[in-house]
Amino acid sequence: MKLSIVIVNYNVKYFLEQCLHSVQNACNGIEAEVFVVDNDSVDGSVKMVKDKFPEVHLIDNKENKGFSSANNQAIRKSKGEYVLLLNPDTIVEDDTLRKVVDFMDQHLDAGGLGVKMLDGKGKFLPESKRGLPYPKVAFFKVFGFSSLFPKSRLFSTYHLGYLDKDKTHVVDVLAGAFMLLRKKVLDKIGLLDEAFFMYGEDIDLSYRITQAGYKNYYYPDTRIIHYKGESTKKGSLNYVFVFYNAMIVFARKHFSKENARAFSVMINIAIYFRALISILNRFINRIMLPLFDALLIFAGILLIKDYWERHFIFPDGGHYPYAFIHIAVPVYLSTWLLCIYLSGGYDKPIRLRRIVQGMVVGTLIILVVYSLLNEHYRFSRALIILGAIWGTLVMLTERFLLHYFNINGYKLNSEKNKRFIIIGEKEESERVAELLQQTGMNPSFTGLVSYHHHRNNSNGFIGHLGQIKEIITIHKINEVIFCAKDVPAQVIIDKMSELKNEQVDYKIAPPESLSIIGSNSINTSGDLYVIDINAIIKRSNRRKKRMLDFLVAVSLLVFYPVAVFLVRNPVGLVRNIFSVLLSFKSWIGFTPHADNEASKLPEIKQGVLNPLDAFQNKNVPEETTNRLDLLYARDYKLTNDLNIILRGFRNLGRI
Repeated sequence: MKLSIVIVNYNVKYFLEQCLHSVQNACNGIEAEVFVVDNDSVDGSVKMVKDKFPEVHLIDNKENKGFSSANNQAIRKSKGEYVLLLNPDTIVEDDTLRKVVDFMDQHLDAGGLGVKMLDGKGKFLPESKRGLPYPKVAFFKVFGFSSLFPKSRLFSTYHLGYLDKDKTHVVDVLAGAFMLLRKKVLDKIGLLDEAFFMYGEDIDLSYRITQAGYKNYYYPDTRIIHYKGESTKKGSLNYVFVFYNAMIVFARKHFSKENARAFSVMINIAIYFRALISILNRFINRIMLPLFDALLIFAGILLIKDYWERHFIFPDGGHYPYAFIHIAVPVYLSTWLLCIYLSGGYDKPIRLRRIVQGMVVGTLIILVVYSLLNEHYRFSRALIILGAIWGTLVMLTERFLLHYFNINGYKLNSEKNKRFIIIGEKEESERVAELLQQTGMNPSFTGLVSYHHHRNNSNGFIGHLGQIKEIITIHKINEVIFCAKDVPAQVIIDKMSELKNEQVDYKIAPPESLSIIGSNSINTSGDLYVIDINAIIKRSNRRKKRMLDFLVAVSLLVFYPVAVFLVRNPVGLVRNIFSVLLSFKSWIGFTPHADNEASKLPEIKQGVLNPLDAFQNKNVPEETTNRLDLLYARDYKLTNDLNIILRGFRNLGRI
């Protein structure tokens, strides 16, 4: 056996599927075996591998063992002369494996090898080649000097920015996304150190290879796409702590005590510095728009109040009470902004209907509560309605300005205005076009481009691949989708690199798949278009569920004098109303006795009711109960929740 390929997966099913397709093509002509080690994913990854790639050796862990341990599981079973550690969010060229194996055969001093990596927009990833994180190197990295001086021999030693990215070099550290290792070297130095749960293990292994007298090579004559961070979210606070603590583990293992201590102190300072910056940045990004909305709406209500006082309510002099401005208006603002948030009005891209929807729902809640208040606290229904109208207009105007000036990435319904081209042969490109329509994207233009140059613009094609640059310009294309069934990975990567300066995004449609995958940023997953189950764990569904919980709880509180006669436990109903309002519970959850571990149900809040409450017969076998819960989780609809609430209304006081 020449090559063993090991892929560790954790909840990135669609990226894994695409990766395995590319590996499958690249293995042609090579005696190779492929291992997928799944670290207890709950997204259907294991079933996908079993169904679509039966030839793959699948290791299905029942717990997340971490990156190092999972790789070691497969390495111990591998039979190849070389072992390739490959991330699931990668795509290899069709000749990548042949080229790297040939290089290792010709360079007997090579213990490990890495390749040129590109991100989802075809841009070079500097971590393709790295230096060891000595204290000075780490200092320049964590405090940003390497970013300020990317080509400096002094400051850019972490990413070795002074080395030509298009030439082969001996380097200190290989990237864990693609590490080709000589098996006999692993037998000599040992496997991945399992003290590193995630991050740092590639640095440790690379260092041990050089300490054993072998070399690590950076080899740019083949490339891979690395979407980088789809499963770990590199910008997260958790990443900061995990990554830099891994650096401390490395320092304690390989540096002298004195250097390790100095390194640890510096890294700990860096951890809390970066964590503070991350928290502040996240807080500012999240709070600025709602805060600006609140200030503009508040200012508008003040002006409306003054005008309303002078011309309608107190023409002879007088003012609304102190409590109106200092208590009532802040409550109105909080209700409106909360409802807009729950409606998705602060998500990107901007959807104006969600802002309108949130304002309407918030206004209705305010008016209902207003009608139940003592007359002394009913200041003015007209000001509530006028304030809502003003708030809606000012927020819509604000969003148009954010879109026009492209501030902080806010765009108006950008995915629905996109113009696409799909590159492939007729059958596959038409399948992908239909798939795109089913996602609800509603593109303003979808053109088919033939992969073969001899095709003209007949038979539904607007041109061929050789004309792609002109097609992008003439048709004002926003996004290019490659059909992986028809277009080789090498050609895809060539075109992405060639067009990296064009203002377009790239996606790849794996063959026979219900997904179109890509990344518009190295720190985010970008757009992932999937025709699949409407899972309850989707952010939009969680928000819808929370909004329904809130509205039902408020309604039950308002109409409690009636509901008290309809439920079995009125006291329990009061407790449940406030538990739901405070987000401790949801009105609908999974059945308490369901075997959640066996059915791999996602985590949601404990429910007052469950899918079983929609049925009159409670003597249902546990297997059927688990199936009901699984169906509820896989295909979530608000109508399902409403149906369960209506049918199980008498049990809303259940504790």
